Amino acid sequence: MTLVSTPAVVLRTYRYSETSKIVRLATRDYGVQSAIAKGVLRPRSPFGAALETLSEGVAQLYHKETRELQTLAAFDVIQLRRDLAGDLGRFAGAEALSEVMLKMAPPAPLAAAYETLIQGLDALAQAAPQQADAVAVRWLWLLVGVLGFAPQLQACVRDGNAIPGDSTVAFSPAEGGVLCASCAGPQPPTKLPPRAYRDLLDLNDTQANLPTLDAAHAAAHRRLVARFIRHHLGEVAQNGNEQRSSAIDIWERRAWISAGS
Repeated sequence: MTLVSTPAVVLRTYRYSETSKIVRLATRDYGVQSAIAKGVLRPRSPFGAALETLSEGVAQLYHKETRELQTLAAFDVIQLRRDLAGDLGRFAGAEALSEVMLKMAPPAPLAAAYETLIQGLDALAQAAPQQADAVAVRWLWLLVGVLGFAPQLQACVRDGNAIPGDSTVAFSPAEGGVLCASCAGPQPPTKLPPRAYRDLLDLNDTQANLPTLDAAHAAAHRRLVARFIRHHLGEVAQNGNEQRSSAIDIWERRAWISAGS
């Protein structure tokens, strides 16, 4: 084993024993890694509060490529991101980003995905509560894009025909993007009105202004990206029913609102 150092974000932690935890880390240099943090639950653990979910820092790992479980030697915190918990919409969006990284990123170097995750978490931390949905939707699309699942939005995924931006557009999560009218047929999987399509283009473009989404439009965009993610995670059963990812599902449905009502 080699002691390595890499920037990292804590995605999840699981209790392993009375004194230890398993930590799932998104790392810049080694992809998503699992590591055991020995003694972290002891009162005088050198880890302290460093291993909170969404904490960013520099991880020191005893790393061996053939092992599924590494050993975490130290985690030097850069920021804890506790401010995200001040608004449940921002926190739920951050947890959805974390879940996508956890389930879709490989245990191999993918610096672009790591940087996109960091930028998304930072954007959510700075977002006004009324913009939290739009920010989360944008960075979820961008993260799945750098992970190799970018949707095709400018041309039909089947025949390559250009898509006009002034009419209702069909979108197929299964096929990975938009369909022209002739390919969509009379019953397309999802219909995007002109405004929704323009907003989708802007949400996938960091150079575009972030769309202002009212409650109904925000809910529609949450559903769209959630369905896309579930399909590409393989969470669609043979009968077509979706199996719910925990963090994505909570964020999509804004489950904390119904729970508190």
